[in-house]
Amino acid sequence: MNGSTIVFYLLALLTLVSAVLAVTSRQIFRAAIYLLFSLIGIAGLYFWMQYDFIAAVQIIVYVGGITVLIIFSIFLTQQAGELLPKQKLGRQVFAATAVFCSFALVMLQLLKNRIGVSGELPQHPTTIAAIGEKMLATTEDGYALPFELVSILLLAALIGCIVIAMRSNTLTTEQIKDQQ
Repeated sequence: MNGSTIVFYLLALLTLVSAVLAVTSRQIFRAAIYLLFSLIGIAGLYFWMQYDFIAAVQIIVYVGGITVLIIFSIFLTQQAGELLPKQKLGRQVFAATAVFCSFALVMLQLLKNRIGVSGELPQHPTTIAAIGEKMLATTEDGYALPFELVSILLLAALIGCIVIAMRSNTLTTEQIKDQQ
């Protein structure tokens, strides 16, 4: 096991542990911070694969944009230390089943294609000019549509934060329990 493999496993561990903590934490502010670390781990994986531009976009858009909007909306709407209601057992079982099925489908696809983790990185042109041409291309292998979808995602996150912040009365934990 060389240093590159160790770095990969550390970044993967950071990403996965932070993601699990983000969805299982009952404190909303801590969940947002765990999401932040998970997104930083994904950016680290992009840096590890030498996709510097994509890693920088990951940090700017998701870490710097969406996560900051989420944290600001938490601070504007409720107490950051307030506990979220505990999820029902049926929802927990459904979530665990969905995760297991997703993992099984990915593994089946990997076995079908006989793709494994190798020490070789794919050799794609990672210059900013090549990425720009792909992002603006409207052909089948272009990324114009996903690029526009990211801008719509940012707009939806911004509108959602504004709507949450404009509520005149925030829901308390008891009101959330009553709604469920």
